This record gives sequence, C-alpha cells and structure tokens, in this order.
Amino acid sequence: MIVSVASGKGGTGKTLVATSLALAASASQETQILDCDVEEPNCHVFVHLDTDFSESVFIQVPHVDESACTYCGRCAEVCAYHAIAVVKDKVLLFPELCHGCGACSYLCPESAISEEGRPVGVVEGGLSGRLEFVEGRLNVGEAMAPPVIRRVKEHIKPGKAVILDVCPGASCPVVEAVKGSDFCILVTEPTPFGLNDLALAVELMRTLRVPCGVVINRVGVGDEGVEEYCRAEGLPVLMKIPLERRIAALYSKGVPLVEGFPEWRGPFVKLFQDIEDMVAVR
Repeated sequence: MIVSVASGKGGTGKTLVATSLALAASASQETQILDCDVEEPNCHVFVHLDTDFSESVFIQVPHVDESACTYCGRCAEVCAYHAIAVVKDKVLLFPELCHGCGACSYLCPESAISEEGRPVGVVEGGLSGRLEFVEGRLNVGEAMAPPVIRRVKEHIKPGKAVILDVCPGASCPVVEAVKGSDFCILVTEPTPFGLNDLALAVELMRTLRVPCGVVINRVGVGDEGVEEYCRAEGLPVLMKIPLERRIAALYSKGVPLVEGFPEWRGPFVKLFQDIEDMVAVR
C-alpha cells in the first residue's frame, strides 16, 4: 500500500506525520519512507539512517551538430518549452527550460540533434531493520522537480508499506508525487489559511482520483472552520495533534513524535490500520 502525506501549504507538520507513520508501521512490517519533497528534503533529520547508495539524476537535453544543421528552425517550432531557438546561422539552447521530451531530436530533418544527460539532482537512501529510507534532492538552481521525484518513486518495492512525504502545495511536483498512491493524508492546521489551501489540495486529490483524509495539527489554535469543511465534504478526520510546546521542542531537535512521546505510537499504528481498512473497502 502506498500512502502519500501531503499538505496544501507548507509548515503544517507534514513531515512530522510522515516520519511518525513510517516508524510506527515499521515496527510490524517492511516499510519504506520516500522523501519526494526534493526541493527541501528533511525526512533524514528524523529517521537517522546511514546512506547506503547515492545516484545522480539526469534529464536528456539536446546537443546540436552545427556542421549538419541547416538552421531550418524545425526544432524551435516543435519545442513546447522554448528551450531551443534558431537565429541566423546559430542554434541557441536553454537547458534549464528543457523537459527532456526528445521532440527536437526526433523531428530534426537532418538528424543533427542528439541527446546528452544533464545532472539535475541526486537520490540517496539507506536501510535499517524493517525501515528503508529514500530521499531525492534537486540541485540548487534547478526549476524542475518531477524528474527527481520520478527517480525516487522508482525505488518503491511492491509488498512493502510505502509512505511518501510530498512537497506542499498543489503544483506539478505534488501531482507527480501523489499519482499512483492508494491513499493521501492531507495535513492541515485549523486556521483560515490552512482551510483555504486544504480545499485546493482536496480538489487536486479528487481530480487525481486518489482517496484522502485529513490530519489536523496544532489543534487549539485558530477556529472550527477546517472541521466544518471536512464534515460538509464528507472527509474523514483521521487524527488530531494538539498545539503543545513540548512537541515543537522535540521536533526542532529532530526527534520524531512517536520516539519522543511513545504514547503516540499506538495512535499512529491505528492510523495506518484505518487507512488499510479504507483502501480495502474501496
């Protein structure tokens, strides 16, 4: 079963939930936690696993043999991302804009364009007992996270419990990370901002046809708007985590909730079991 942990906005406690859920599940079964928040990965701060492997991620970008090029401009015409332009006797390449679709090389009438790999990030991981950790990290200055996210997800192993820590928001990287999941936990906070961005994330999940439920973090601040929204939309509230200084203090030191407060291990085990039941019924 693949469970994504996402949020409409940053700072809601998504990683707190993802790491605690993975640690709780790994007590009884083989579990993977995959950090797909490749622009700001931080699961490694909490799972404390040594790195066993590291591999670079490349996308294929065009390389032009100008001795064979006739400067017809066909490559620029077919590039949907404006990553290539043709001016008088010159082909200009903008590799940061290239999505690696290969249209320019495939459709070049002179076969003057080949492809070469350009590094955009790295994937690392490690294993300890029943818990395996995989993390993607986008290179500084790169604009496209999906190629790194796809490489992280290639490490998903069938038969294991898989927890995906997804980047916040409702943009392309979120879509890339969440698609294919059996269930998505949306972590929010009981504030007007939390409600607004939760509603956006819910609409995205419905578009992707991924069932979802809500975990409300920092209960005790804000208002009842999130719970009222969940009732109106028929969304299950899976868990509530109170706003407590002691939780924040341990989290700031890189201590997961289920390790800092063992009494939370049972609720997270139950959370995973509840999701398994919902997925089975679906």
